Amino acid sequence: MAGNAPTERFSDRVEAYIRYRPDYPAPVIQLFKDECLLSATSRVAELGSGTGILTKHLLSTGAQVHALEPNAEMRHAAESRFASLSNFYSSGNSAEKTGLPDASIDLIVAAQAFHWFDRETCQKEFQRILKADGSIALLWNERSTSATTFLEAYETFLKSHATDYETVNHALIDDQEISDFLLPRSSELKTFPNAQTFDLQGLTGRVLSCSYIPSEESPAFPALMRDLTKLFETHQSDDTVTFHYDTKVYFTTAR
Repeated sequence: MAGNAPTERFSDRVEAYIRYRPDYPAPVIQLFKDECLLSATSRVAELGSGTGILTKHLLSTGAQVHALEPNAEMRHAAESRFASLSNFYSSGNSAEKTGLPDASIDLIVAAQAFHWFDRETCQKEFQRILKADGSIALLWNERSTSATTFLEAYETFLKSHATDYETVNHALIDDQEISDFLLPRSSELKTFPNAQTFDLQGLTGRVLSCSYIPSEESPAFPALMRDLTKLFETHQSDDTVTFHYDTKVYFTTAR
């Protein structure tokens, strides 16, 4: 596995991350337009932008998107995808030290990333770069652990094979902590259904996209694959299994 530092954890997971991590449902961008006034004239700071899963949707609005990703491998993947777009700006800066001008940003977004930030430091940075009428949106695809017997068994599988899953799980941050972070702005939560369906190859890729899973080079990998294959064979229907998510969006409005 890559280093344990947040900026290094996904260095050896980039291809799997691009191919197998869930996208974000269309209503998320509509919410940004309706509640955060995202438009073609907006300047957006996407922090921890990764390989660009959300970035592509932000760019499609015409907004100027400053994608900040400290992990070089993930950042380079996004740069390869979006280099031809004039509204895409890439940086290796962090959420704690963005390098963006004071009061320059209309919307700060962090997708599947906020739990890696130093909250006290980045809270001050958010306040510095955000315009007085700007908005913040923090979102996650939160995988259900109980919607089906497969998802219950998958959670048990992760706890058996993951190195530090229960330490880095974003679900450890509760609603009150996020609400407190977003103060003095009032915040809201909206949730949208989301899903992915995989064959065994796709399920394997989805597992390997996680930073807490042993890599293919690890001595622990054969046992992991044995149990994953058994898990799939037990729960598959028409040679597929389905992940169900709640896409949770915590946001402040621009009204």
